[in-house]
Amino acid sequence: MGLAALWLLAGLLAVRQAAAVLRLPPDERLTDLETWIGEEGVLHVRGSLYDGDSFTGTPFSGLVLKPLTRAAEQSLGVAWTFGTLLLVVILGLVAARALPGPVSRRTSLIAAPLAISLLVLSLPVRNTFTLGQTSIIPVLLVVLTVLPSTSGRQAGVLIGVAAALQPALLLFAVVLWLIGRRRAAALAGATFAVCTALAWAAMPHDSWTYWGHHIGGAGLGAPADSLSNQSLHGLLLRIGLEGPVELALLAVLAVAVAVIGLRRAVHYAKDGQLLLAAAITGSVALAVSPTSWQHQQLWILLAVVGRVGRRGSDRLVWPVLVVLAMSLSRTALLPDIEILGHIGYNAPLLAALAAACVVPFHSRTSPRWDDPEPTPVADPAKSRYAWVPLLRFLKRPLSRPNLMLELMLIRVGYFAYSWIRAHAPDERSVAEGHGDQVLTLESRLHIDIEHWFNAIVADTSWLKHFMNWYYSTFHFLIPLSLLAWLYLRRPATYRWARTPLAFATMLALVGFWLYPLAPPRLMGLGYVDTAHGPQDLNNPDFGALTKLSNQYAAMPSLHVGWSLWCGVVIAIVAPYMWAKVLGILYPLLTTAVIVGTANHYVLDAVGGAAIVSAGFGLQYVLLGVGKRPREEAPPLSAAMGAAMARARGLVRQRGGGHDDAEPVDAESAGKDRSDAADEPPKGGQARVEHHDQRV
Repeated sequence: MGLAALWLLAGLLAVRQAAAVLRLPPDERLTDLETWIGEEGVLHVRGSLYDGDSFTGTPFSGLVLKPLTRAAEQSLGVAWTFGTLLLVVILGLVAARALPGPVSRRTSLIAAPLAISLLVLSLPVRNTFTLGQTSIIPVLLVVLTVLPSTSGRQAGVLIGVAAALQPALLLFAVVLWLIGRRRAAALAGATFAVCTALAWAAMPHDSWTYWGHHIGGAGLGAPADSLSNQSLHGLLLRIGLEGPVELALLAVLAVAVAVIGLRRAVHYAKDGQLLLAAAITGSVALAVSPTSWQHQQLWILLAVVGRVGRRGSDRLVWPVLVVLAMSLSRTALLPDIEILGHIGYNAPLLAALAAACVVPFHSRTSPRWDDPEPTPVADPAKSRYAWVPLLRFLKRPLSRPNLMLELMLIRVGYFAYSWIRAHAPDERSVAEGHGDQVLTLESRLHIDIEHWFNAIVADTSWLKHFMNWYYSTFHFLIPLSLLAWLYLRRPATYRWARTPLAFATMLALVGFWLYPLAPPRLMGLGYVDTAHGPQDLNNPDFGALTKLSNQYAAMPSLHVGWSLWCGVVIAIVAPYMWAKVLGILYPLLTTAVIVGTANHYVLDAVGGAAIVSAGFGLQYVLLGVGKRPREEAPPLSAAMGAAMARARGLVRQRGGGHDDAEPVDAESAGKDRSDAADEPPKGGQARVEHHDQRV
């Protein structure tokens, strides 16, 4: 059932990607095909292919791909699109077959649909689909060489043809030479030379332009310092270096990356991890090439096959990091902060450098290859209901989760939350109509205090400034601080507490989508927006505020929801009564602030409390975790254990106090009871009987 679902998902993603291209107008889809089928393209060009600097391929690619472009021209890109889709499917199947063994049956079954899904979702493949590029072909040619059935002669020819399409792939011939397959390496070089010579004979002027003037394609296409060029050359240009200084530094860095990366590729190739060796070599090629455009970055995604991490929970960090870097935009990966922006803009290059030179992938001879340290888990908690939990196959981890993985998931989760909230329905008439409904219901319930309380806050300067500061600060500060404290000090409780918070946030998104609601400050009924000032209600965008978030996402109030979650967790885990009281007061104060600043209605606060309650309820129903798990007690030191044993002995000697003493753990308690049972009746027992008689 699960395997069928994976294949269905892969098929739906592939069809969706093809449909996304074909539903575009003919003049907007496959825009890079204009370099092939346009009036000045490969098929019709009268002069040089490189007169306009829009064609970036080698002369050989322009020579051999003409039949494909003619088919694309005749079918308006339909054949090209489905041909590209077929290449992606074949690449996914080949990559799944090339996984380093031994591979379990479960892994071999899910590898193909999972690989196809990741490929279709990746930015390089999506870019290839949209623009009509041919970059999948050389990747597929090289990946075919790692199959066990591929002979050395076939590998040499395939790599040579791939290098004729992308010259930087000649590095694969170097790897073949270094691992001892010198005939295959020589054949790859010879094939590259023959293909290039054929293109030179057919297109001498274009070949001279490409190999002489542009030095292997450098300077073709977009400017080399554009963000789409994810190579070391592009990075150095973006940070402001140019001229001889930039070229000298580029040469040093390129040589260092090539030496380190190719040595690692050789090591993993000899270890039997041929697909990982291919991914590392391709990543080196991307880094050292003058230009590495987005559609050429598929090599980075193949590096997910490498195994990294000492613990079982650490194994997901590298694959998730690579998939996110190759599937999401910069704004989705990192917050819009200037310092972090440079990392986000160069995420593919950094991932390529990490795969090539840094990440310590396990060898197959490593004891951690198939035997990582397991994550301690607990069985689902028993419930009074036989059908709870529904997900019985899930066990509750007890150890601290990997920090990098947590931060990545939190960031991506918040980006998804922000995106859905921003794209929820925001029609003004509908949102204001819902606002009238809320005010009418509150009037019937006699809880419509928003206008009265907002007027008090607006007329009290210190109260207004305090609430504005509170509203803009505590919403993120307190939940994030609490999560950080739980992660560091209460890891099992952290896992227990974050789940209902995630459920509550997802339920809030459903509310934003189904019930867009104008807050009081946007109803035009005399409310004072204490935080943002007067709003122009004649402007449907309400000025610059809509650039930050959807202004009609008021029901339910996540300010109250998140603060109530904080209050519940603090009241449970806080060791002191005053801290528990503060935890309980926090959501009450937040409710007062959201109403006083005219950002929410009282019923919005009720909605926030409802989704948090539902979050804890969903956790209980799905996972069976009805209460906060106990944190594992730290192991006793040998000295402390001996001291506790001596203390128990003294208690026994002084007269039967052992019955009232609390054992240190279950094992020692059981041992004490068994020892007492084996002893004959003595004075201690007589005293106990005498005590019983008195009672």
